[in-house]
Formats: sequence, structure tokens, C-alpha cells
Amino acid sequence: MSTDPGTTDGPGRSSEPSTTPGAPSAWQRKGTVILATVLFSLLAFASTTQTWLTVTLPQDAVQTPNLEIPGSDAATAVTAFALVSLAAALAVSIAGRIARILVVAILLIAGVGIVWNSLLVVADPTGAAAPAIGEAIGVSTGSGATLALTVFPWLAAAAGVLLTVTAVWMLLASRGWNRSKRYEKVADENPSARKSTAHSDEIDSWDQLTKGKDPTT
Repeated sequence: MSTDPGTTDGPGRSSEPSTTPGAPSAWQRKGTVILATVLFSLLAFASTTQTWLTVTLPQDAVQTPNLEIPGSDAATAVTAFALVSLAAALAVSIAGRIARILVVAILLIAGVGIVWNSLLVVADPTGAAAPAIGEAIGVSTGSGATLALTVFPWLAAAAGVLLTVTAVWMLLASRGWNRSKRYEKVADENPSARKSTAHSDEIDSWDQLTKGKDPTT
């Protein structure tokens, strides 16, 4: 005997997987997009806590230890943009449709800013290290210091690129997101609240009766 694809394997069980109509696909899920944005923002921020430049100072009359310049000093703007993108990622969880567009714009600016400022350090490590060298030996130019670039500026630039891509992803995926109803009236969301309101109305009516008033008027 042939069986149809829609037949059940047993009582109450169907051989076909159940699907929820209107459910967003995996790439459209709000939690997935927000988590990716948070991770890339934290990656950019964490890279600025590491050493970006190692400076070997000239050893003349005074022995001067080498300098290890973190990204927060070499490219302060990268730290600021990373924090901005992290705040935007958290804000999008309660943002409406118009606010989400603003968040996407902020993420784009932050991502491009991270990439730009990271590559500035790569292109001109001497300029990025000049303030730290000047503070150490009193001379920032012509000091004869030797600089070595670590991998972390490149890591920050990669995180910025990923944030820019995530901003476009958020713009496309958010079309399927349901609008948050967190700020609607409690009575519309919670049936028990409506019961409580009805009970309060009954008490008010009884109080009016005890005072000789007609509550129906």
C-alpha cells in the first residue's frame, strides 16, 4: 500500500517537520545579528588593549627600556568607535524601525572609523608613536628609535570591516523583525492586569452604593 507524504508515523505524530508560518530565517534573527555586532565591537575594543607598537629607543648615555604602545594610545579613536558600536548593538534590541536605521548609520560610521584609524597607524607608525617617544626621552623626531608593528592594528581593521558588513546585514535582516511591544499598555499585554482593573471598578461601584449614589449614572 502506498502512503502519502503527509501521513503520520503514529498517533499524534507527523512524518513531516513542523514549521512556524512567518518565522524569520536563521540569518534574519535579531539575536544572531545583535550577538555578531557585540562580538565584533568587543574584538575591536580588545585589540586596543594590546601592544600595537614596540619601540626600541637609542641606548646612549642612559639605558632606556623599550616602549610598548597599546592601541588605546596609538589610535585613541579606535577605542571610542568600538564603544560606540557596542552601545549601538545593545540599543538596537529595543529600537523601532526608524531608530534601527539610525543605529545602522552609526555602525557604518564606527566601522569605517575603526578601519581608517587602524590603517593610519599601519601607514605611519612613527607618527603614532611620536607622543610616547617624546614623553620617554624628550625628543619625538629624529630620536633614532626603531619601531616594530604588531598584528593587533590589522586585527582592529578586520573587526572594523566586519562591523561595516554587519551594519548592512542588520539593515536587510531587520525588515523581518517584529516591532517591540515592550512599551505598550500593561492592560493590553497582561490579562491579569485587566482582571485587576475590573475588580477595582467593582470596589468603586460598591463604595458609591454605600454612599447612596447610583454607580450607573
